[in-house]
Amino acid sequence: MRKTRFGTVAAMAAVAALALTSCGGSGDSEADGDKIRIGIKFDQPGLGFKDGDNYTGFDVDVAKYVANELGYTEDQIEFISAPSANRETMLQNNQVDMIFATYSITDERNKVVDFAGPYFVAGQDLLVPADSDIAGPEDLDGKNLCSVTGSTSAQKVKDNYAKNTNLQELPGYAECTTQMSGGTIDAVTTDDIILAGLAAQPAYKGKFKVVGAPFSEENYGVGLPDGTDKCADINAAITKMIESGEWQKALDKNTEGTGYKPNAETNPPTLSDSCA
Repeated sequence: MRKTRFGTVAAMAAVAALALTSCGGSGDSEADGDKIRIGIKFDQPGLGFKDGDNYTGFDVDVAKYVANELGYTEDQIEFISAPSANRETMLQNNQVDMIFATYSITDERNKVVDFAGPYFVAGQDLLVPADSDIAGPEDLDGKNLCSVTGSTSAQKVKDNYAKNTNLQELPGYAECTTQMSGGTIDAVTTDDIILAGLAAQPAYKGKFKVVGAPFSEENYGVGLPDGTDKCADINAAITKMIESGEWQKALDKNTEGTGYKPNAETNPPTLSDSCA
């Protein structure tokens, strides 16, 4: 199994801890003086969003909690933009140590990267104009459907529900919602929690609605380099977050005012010690 940065960090931490103990002090962090690079989305309100030097959202909160459990303080976290189309490449090229970016665990992705988690189970849904009569994916034949480049969501609709859907891929959901606001897009598809965050933005309040008929299960995993030995530690951290109530607090904080309720049958998820 391939060595990762985490193994090196752990070794450094052990040396630092011994040195501090011999001096009568105590370590601030297991990885004192080192950084952890975490990929997140920068353009998903409520999940991963960059505003100046501030990073907010449910993915961000889970990432911070897990990093802390791994021995990293918040100021040791370097958040890096992880667009959907680039996530596997970023892990393979050692550009990030782990990714929390609404990253659905799939068999295809699992061939080249590993996943801890899942830390959340979303459901694919549709965001439509408030006056739209679209009630589900079957109503999308002949309609213009938008999702982001690299996502599997729009293709699932075309393959399984409405083969005559016109797919439009754009770099981010902000572009999709802008075009839908202008009337050139009929619906946006991705996971329900992402859509709730978009609908809650001040610019779109009252203009859009989440259909509320999810038609898939999307298991959000922590993307890791192939061959990692950190799945058990990360899963233990997520489980601790759930059991402590911090997971629910983070979810409530980031979806407040949207009316969004996750599927109670699948959330919070139950994790094993191994990679997903």
